[in-house]
Amino acid sequence: MTQRILIVDDEAAIRQSLAESLADEGFDTDSAETGEEALAKLNTGTYDLVVTDLKMPNVSGLELLQALRHQDRQTPVIMMTAYGDVDTAVESMRLGAYDFIQKPFKLSDMRRQVSAALRATTVPDTDAGDARPAPRHPRPASRSGGAYYMSLIQACPGLTGIADLLDKVGSSRAGNDTSVLIQGESGSGKEIIARAIHEASDRHGEPFMEINCAAVPETLLESELMGHEKGAFTDAKARKEGLFELAGQGTIFLDEIGEMGILLQSRLLRVIDNRTFRRVGGKEELSVSARIVAATNRDLDAAIQAGAFRNDLYYRLQVVEVHIPPLRERPDDVGVLLEHFVADLNAKLGLATAPPDAKLVAALQRYPWPGNVRELKNVLKRIMILEEPSVLKLEHFPLHIAEGRDPRAAAEATHGAAVGLVSLSEVEKRQIVYTLDKTSNNKSKAARILGISRQTLREKLRQYEEATDLDSDEAES
Repeated sequence: MTQRILIVDDEAAIRQSLAESLADEGFDTDSAETGEEALAKLNTGTYDLVVTDLKMPNVSGLELLQALRHQDRQTPVIMMTAYGDVDTAVESMRLGAYDFIQKPFKLSDMRRQVSAALRATTVPDTDAGDARPAPRHPRPASRSGGAYYMSLIQACPGLTGIADLLDKVGSSRAGNDTSVLIQGESGSGKEIIARAIHEASDRHGEPFMEINCAAVPETLLESELMGHEKGAFTDAKARKEGLFELAGQGTIFLDEIGEMGILLQSRLLRVIDNRTFRRVGGKEELSVSARIVAATNRDLDAAIQAGAFRNDLYYRLQVVEVHIPPLRERPDDVGVLLEHFVADLNAKLGLATAPPDAKLVAALQRYPWPGNVRELKNVLKRIMILEEPSVLKLEHFPLHIAEGRDPRAAAEATHGAAVGLVSLSEVEKRQIVYTLDKTSNNKSKAARILGISRQTLREKLRQYEEATDLDSDEAES
């Protein structure tokens, strides 16, 4: 059966080129110029995949994704994003997008990503003899049957104490209602812990709703959490249920809670104390049944001293407190995580990459992983998408990882004492020049080490050359 794809972008040229390219691959394509038009088509038609731009007027790609997930529709979504919007695009993946692709992109790359998304979200229907969409985020198994995230945590030697704590919290009837505060460096796996808490509890069959408090403007965050009534503010054209309602008897995960403003902290404190709230612009008191799990990479003690975080809210949240050690302090977990991510990406990308061998794991354990678990996963994902290796080798990894050195520490050691206090742009320039020197001016290799595209590197070098020419003209005059 022909698979149907909806393309959403406010640029006609992109819609047309994508539609033609995907149609050549045998897909049935449809398009929408706005998020509103896309929602209307999704409510009246059936699509196997949505490819949408992230930034659009009125209804953005992120809001389109949230609308789909709030309706419990599991249509896979690929986000198109311009350079500089990667953090928001990553947030869209946390909210349920399949993946994102940066503009400008090659049509061949998009076709490959579309095929991977459709393979990963389609399972055979043995009765009908064809294929049917599989839920992108299936509900986790019960504790007795083994849970996905808990199994991963239990397999990591460095998280043994945390696994025991989560099991106690989950098995205790009282523990199922307590608030939990997860603290750890950025990328250390706080969302995995939050999902494991949900799985380990009697709430595992109920919704798990999450929001990144740092990714939503303060003016919108209250509405996202508590909902709003029609006419509550200028763009409130209809009543909207917030996450506290949508979570039901499940779990609501407030990531980066340390970025929440003081005023909204006060309202959240009232929700925790009274287990009730009102929609923005509403008068009716609604009850909260969901458990609240919060996470932060900030030092909340310092934030409290600075007056940026409420002391009483901190104590309400940290009834149970979980501290995640950074990956550099638990090197034995690297092999477990590598094997897990390889298996996961094999399933999503339709690959057959072999599990990492002991020699590769030992080499990767020497690298400090400053970006923690997220860095490991993203590096591996880039390798498997671009290289599609049958066997992972150390040469597949960026040079600084293969050599076990943190490039930021190396830059500090090389430039820190000598250069004194300089601007951030000057630090960037010197690191680029240093990397090019060490790679014998191999721009592809330098871009890979720096973690930027070759096009971005060329643009940076052009800017440096123009600045040098300008300085020379001024000196001559």
